[in-house]
Amino acid sequence: MHVLVTGGAGFIGGHLAQSFLGDGHDVTVLDAMDPFYDLGIKRHTVDVHERIADDNESNYRFVDGDVRDQALVTELVADADYVYHQAAKAGVRPSVEAPREYNEVNVDGTLNLLDAARDTDLERFVYASSSSVYGGREEYAPFAETDPTLPVSPYGVSKLAGERYACAYHEVYGLPTVALRYFTVYGPRMRPNMAISNFVSRCRNGEPPVVYGDGTQTRDFTFIADVVDANRTLLGTDAADGEAVNVGSTDTIQIRTLAAEIRDQLAPDLELEFAERYDADAEHTHADTAKAQELLAYDPDHTIREGVAKFIEWYERNREWYEPLVLAS
Repeated sequence: MHVLVTGGAGFIGGHLAQSFLGDGHDVTVLDAMDPFYDLGIKRHTVDVHERIADDNESNYRFVDGDVRDQALVTELVADADYVYHQAAKAGVRPSVEAPREYNEVNVDGTLNLLDAARDTDLERFVYASSSSVYGGREEYAPFAETDPTLPVSPYGVSKLAGERYACAYHEVYGLPTVALRYFTVYGPRMRPNMAISNFVSRCRNGEPPVVYGDGTQTRDFTFIADVVDANRTLLGTDAADGEAVNVGSTDTIQIRTLAAEIRDQLAPDLELEFAERYDADAEHTHADTAKAQELLAYDPDHTIREGVAKFIEWYERNREWYEPLVLAS
């Protein structure tokens, strides 16, 4: 089996490629190596892939390229049995400054992949969507797939557009597509500008964690291992074809509570710092995962406190190489 993972040197895509290689599958990673954060983290991920591929005698190919390159995308999709499309311009806040670039990568790039896939015998096209499509209005929480999609950032709009194209290609062309709506994924090798990695690294260096706004915003944080499990399930079932499906933990926490708990564990003498809130940030995220449980037997294993404990343990083991890259980003 041959799997194409776009954005496969990044956080979620990197863990997916690692899992598929660990099972002995052939994997091609397409990644533009966007310097949104220090590329040392992505290079480390590619090194991990190469070691696993060597150990399992799997075929692994890393392609430094862009999903906006239609000819390249068409060539790579033609050789794949499954496409896991994780590549995207990430980040709610920077999307406010560059909405057209987010549209070009996240929407046009997705269309390139879907067009390349529609006349193939692809087993499945899995699209990485986001909880940002909901917009975070508290009256709808926990968010179910039947709730209104009201994104409040260009990033959220771009992810919703890509998702709707994926579902439309299933309806119109019969392409087996699934859109997974991720809720704030975290874990080893996570992006350094995410709240959890930021809180941990600052506390470890004697600096107070910074909370944007008053910290009463809530998040449904999802541990990376649970996200990988949901994706792996799609290798063996068509039950979710044509659907958008939430992938969250169902376990929410206030940002200031999370910051305080990490502070209390790592540097109890520090005081929290508060900074101005970003308007594009969703107020709340909270996943209703009943649909994922029904279609994919999805049952997340990690509460936020269990997942954060695992991340801190990993951070301590990998601090020598990971922390300088976090601090540099």
